[in-house]
Amino acid sequence: MTSSVTELPFNRFLGLQLAATSDRVLQLPAGGQYLNHLGTVHASAQLALAEATSGEFLLRALGSTVGVVPVVRRLEAKFRKPANGILTSTVTTPPEALAALRADLAAKGRTLISVTVELHDESGAHTLSATVEWFITKIPPGT
Repeated sequence: MTSSVTELPFNRFLGLQLAATSDRVLQLPAGGQYLNHLGTVHASAQLALAEATSGEFLLRALGSTVGVVPVVRRLEAKFRKPANGILTSTVTTPPEALAALRADLAAKGRTLISVTVELHDESGAHTLSATVEWFITKIPPGT
């Protein structure tokens, strides 16, 4: 089992990192490879950071839960301001959502959870708000 989503091949390829401060989840370093035609951080790079952040949040929240498979079902995002430099992420999903996730997994063997992610650039500008909906199911015994 992966201890961080930063270990996944695509996220390693992108250079995603654990955030340098405890009040953030992940970060995307500054680099020319992340820029668009306007010289700001490309929308796809920001979406990748938001999706990975939601996955990291779930990985930490599920902790020792084994035998589950989470997959992204939907991602909705609003770009707020152009992004420059290092981007960092936060999650604002309420604890009640995690309690409902655990209860549904125990009762039904599957669940949905929406994880809200916010991205900020190194100047502090709020660049993106996203909600990532995950479908999580238990793996049937013996598979």
